[in-house]
Amino acid sequence: MMQPQHSRAVRPIAWATLALFLSCRASPPLAPSPLAKAPLSPLRLTLVGTNDLHGWVLEQRDGELEFGGLALLSSYLEVLRAENPGGVVLVDAGDLFQGTLVSNLSEGAVVIDALNRLGYDAASIGNHEFDYGPVGPAPSATDPSMDPFGALKARIAQAHFPLLSGNIYEKETGLRPSWLTGDGSVIVERHGVKVGLFGLTTPQTPTTTLPINVASLRFGSLAPEAMAAAQRLRDQGADVVVAVVHAGGRCRDCLHPHDLSSCDLDTSEVFEMLRTIPEGIVDAVVAGHTHARIGHFVNGAAVIESWALGRAFGVIELSIDPATKKVLADQTRIQSGIEVCETVDPASKSCDPKAVQATTATEPATFHGHVMRPDPALVAQLQPAIDAVASKQNLVLGVEVPRGLGRDYEAESALGSFLADSLRAMTKADVALLNPGGLRADLKQGPLTYGRVYEVMPFDNQLATLDLSGEQLKRVLVAAYGSHKGVFQVSGVEVKLDRCPTPDRLKSVVLSNGRAVEPRGRYRVVMPDFLARGGDGLAPALTTVEKERLDLGDRRAANLRDELVQYWQAKKEPIVPPRPGRVGFVEPVVPCATGQRSP
Repeated sequence: MMQPQHSRAVRPIAWATLALFLSCRASPPLAPSPLAKAPLSPLRLTLVGTNDLHGWVLEQRDGELEFGGLALLSSYLEVLRAENPGGVVLVDAGDLFQGTLVSNLSEGAVVIDALNRLGYDAASIGNHEFDYGPVGPAPSATDPSMDPFGALKARIAQAHFPLLSGNIYEKETGLRPSWLTGDGSVIVERHGVKVGLFGLTTPQTPTTTLPINVASLRFGSLAPEAMAAAQRLRDQGADVVVAVVHAGGRCRDCLHPHDLSSCDLDTSEVFEMLRTIPEGIVDAVVAGHTHARIGHFVNGAAVIESWALGRAFGVIELSIDPATKKVLADQTRIQSGIEVCETVDPASKSCDPKAVQATTATEPATFHGHVMRPDPALVAQLQPAIDAVASKQNLVLGVEVPRGLGRDYEAESALGSFLADSLRAMTKADVALLNPGGLRADLKQGPLTYGRVYEVMPFDNQLATLDLSGEQLKRVLVAAYGSHKGVFQVSGVEVKLDRCPTPDRLKSVVLSNGRAVEPRGRYRVVMPDFLARGGDGLAPALTTVEKERLDLGDRRAANLRDELVQYWQAKKEPIVPPRPGRVGFVEPVVPCATGQRSP
């Protein structure tokens, strides 16, 4: 059959086109332009945060578990610095000193020496940094010649890193104190990235340290101070801004960093601060103060807090665009509550005695494939301080603790009830009141030593007694339980509380014999002088107490802790928990805010 004439004419052109196409596919690719460059990898910053050391520089032991301490932390830091040479920033969120005999006898000097060796870049000033008051044994400046900031000034001068707080002012002048150098911030450089660090101190400080020590100071609100500090750092060229804040919160679940449903968003200072300021003001936050755990993203910022007492730390891994020097938020990684362990339970890989069932078998702890051991050089550095307190630390008091007594910040505890009963009995008072934040460790089973008592009650409080009317007593109890400072421990009364920590949390109170508290009756009440001076929110309730009915214990021969020791030694009885039941709870009419329900 004859093909159309135009078909034969087109065929040679089609074959020529196909040949050209095939020859193009078969040709080798063009060489890249000498001007083209491969994209640069992100810069990596490793932000390591600790908080609330409270003087626990030494390693601890519970059975076969060994954990905590700065010499052991040194090994963890060595691994992180080897993984990211020149890229680690190490900070602490405050409350460095107060809490142990080895720290308190040197007013924190042993702590600063150790932190200097570990290479800290900065620390924020915590409320308990003011606890030591003037240099020397007096915990407060009771004489005009005493400097209420003497001990803190000495530690600031000793440190090779800045102790930061941008929200502390003189009440009288409104200016920053002359002993706080700079504006509360510093810039460090890592991998060519300028990292701005600023510190803030909880505005609760006047009620969470001895009020007399900070009477001349004002503590600014966190959110506006954070915004101002961050803007100053950006203006000075900071590429990344990190807030190191002695204010915190708590979250029950840290496995899901973008899920804030388990966090106490409505009542915690650090969450309130971050939810108030615009997103992007700060890139990361290292928090403290609440002795709890946070590992979350809040309003665009990565936030960590890792319990307390030198037993854990947190890490924020930041990826930085090498061209813009901006944080690549989608590549930020958070890990809080990394336990500092030398030995661990083989099953759980934990060294937390409360999380591990009794075991006689342990194994060496590892971190990123490395076995963890205390840094021998830092152990040697700490040894003179250990030797200096050993005789007092190990002094056996002749009293037995048949089984351990635990504390509980959110409920009645065996330890709190026992101590309150002891205070009431030894002073022949009608009522005793103890703030749960004053109890810093559980009382361990075994022969009672002075060191163990000191760990439970490290504060050098005096024993204060008050002669109160029934109306005044109720007012004090309403203030105590409505202060968001946990569940106060009592003796001589029985109380009913709302499970939600609201200002009107106290629902009822009766004497321990079941009788009512008579408004016009008189009651002898004993408490630490920290409370009697208005600490933990009691100041408004005490304004109606006449001075002659208030004895702050200034003339007593010993402090509260040592008076208790003498009382127990004189009784020569084993320390056993009293019958529970003095603190009860009622269900709220309206459900509690997230994370705010007592057990």
